[in-house]
Amino acid sequence: MKVCLVGSSGGHLTHLYMLKPFWQNKDRFWVTFDKEDARSKLKGEKMYGCHYPTNRNLKNLIRNTFLAIKVLRKERPDVIISSGAAVAVSFFYIGKLMGAKTVYIEVFDRYDKPTITGKLVYPITDKFIVEWEEMKKVYPKAINLGSIF
Repeated sequence: MKVCLVGSSGGHLTHLYMLKPFWQNKDRFWVTFDKEDARSKLKGEKMYGCHYPTNRNLKNLIRNTFLAIKVLRKERPDVIISSGAAVAVSFFYIGKLMGAKTVYIEVFDRYDKPTITGKLVYPITDKFIVEWEEMKKVYPKAINLGSIF
């Protein structure tokens, strides 16, 4: 199984990194901001730098969509996993068109309201995971796995 882990640097990347027991023995690659925190956390990992800022930035949404086409065509992951933020949108939609499964994990600090990214990927995500039971009111098809932290 080949895994693509997509997320902004900082907290989103840390969230994905905490899934290490799942991804550590799998063929994998990362898509995140090419920033010092990401480079140090992912030292030795295959990483593609995406364009940022992403939130409400149409230019970088378009640039990341072309990046998604290029990277996903090359890597052909079986599953794409993200906990946000906006860079996930391009990779999820292009990935679905290419036959990849998608797993989205809504961020821990949202317990009663959706994120913009969550709202955008919810309709096409194969597994949508929340960490609070209250979030199932927001995302009825979600699976509550409790806290990753």
